[in-house]
Amino acid sequence: MGRSRVKSGLRGFLSWLRLTGLELVGWLLVVAGIAALVLPGPGLLMMVAGLAILSNRYEWANRRVEPIKARAFDAARYGVATWPRIMLSVLGAFSVMTMGVIWWIGPKVPEIGPFGDELPFNGWATGLSMMLSSLIALGLVVYSVKRFRYEEDDQPFDVIDDELVDALSDAEGEPEPGPTDRV
Repeated sequence: MGRSRVKSGLRGFLSWLRLTGLELVGWLLVVAGIAALVLPGPGLLMMVAGLAILSNRYEWANRRVEPIKARAFDAARYGVATWPRIMLSVLGAFSVMTMGVIWWIGPKVPEIGPFGDELPFNGWATGLSMMLSSLIALGLVVYSVKRFRYEEDDQPFDVIDDELVDALSDAEGEPEPGPTDRV
């Protein structure tokens, strides 16, 4: 009788520890993602990952993950629709990686305002985060090409809101018939 209580208590504690740990990781990813929006790093990716983890526990997070996921897939499909877009994405990722190497090395530069003769925030941490961001970007390009480039069915791109498209088409299209127009 005593052994089963201990096992039950241990199982309950491990379950609580797992749930608490996952929630903590989710919130840390959301906060780090918000910080990485202005600092070097994959901010949106971390925010979405944090929301995905939190969506297992909170309904409000689940409601926000699905629209973000749908928009991200639409943007990925749009981004790999043509080869020039794919090449520009790869070039951008390699540019970020090159800048990460430069920031890691931290060469002397001409004095610019209050920063002196060093790059702002230079060092291994900034360089490494930029290089990791570029590797994540390259991985996402490869994933997007494999998943969306060779799809059987052609789905329309929904990157722009339908309301915005309607407003623009009304503004640029034929003027609406008025009282002076003859039919």
